[in-house]
Amino acid sequence: MDTSRLVKISKFLSKHLRHQPHSIGIQLAPGGWVAVDELLVACANNNFPISHEELQEVVATSDKKRFSFDPTGTLIRANQGHSVEVDLQLQPMVPPDMLYHGTGSTAVESILQTGLRKMLRHHVHLSKDIATAQIVGARHGKPVVFAVDAGAMHQAGYSFYCSDNGVWLVEFVPPEYLQKI
Repeated sequence: MDTSRLVKISKFLSKHLRHQPHSIGIQLAPGGWVAVDELLVACANNNFPISHEELQEVVATSDKKRFSFDPTGTLIRANQGHSVEVDLQLQPMVPPDMLYHGTGSTAVESILQTGLRKMLRHHVHLSKDIATAQIVGARHGKPVVFAVDAGAMHQAGYSFYCSDNGVWLVEFVPPEYLQKI
């Protein structure tokens, strides 16, 4: 299948499953789920028809694993990154001792002073390896990676969650738990 078409579909789904479901007439259920058939009808009604096969390919081949189907294959959701209010029904988990956050160099001073904040999203996103954090940081300019002492944060009572695609989530990371790499 045409790679540029898959990228367009992925961006369309990200926009509407994470940020603006109402703009195509869908509503996210608890967990962020929406019926696949309902989504495909809404896409077609909004001049962006997607076939069931295209949807399956986007979910299966996305390098970032942004989306997932439920076990029945009848529901779909974005795994994290929502700016709309949604209960993703994530369970607290014990994080690895060290996690990483990638950002652009222009944000470094602010982060060192105030910590990592979720901004318009539900959580701060953390990676389990430096390489992934560097890729994320490069989306925001010259990449800078922070090491997050997740083990110490967990011991201090902070709750961590892991999305279906392996992204670690936390509400906030105070500056004392950060070290610029």
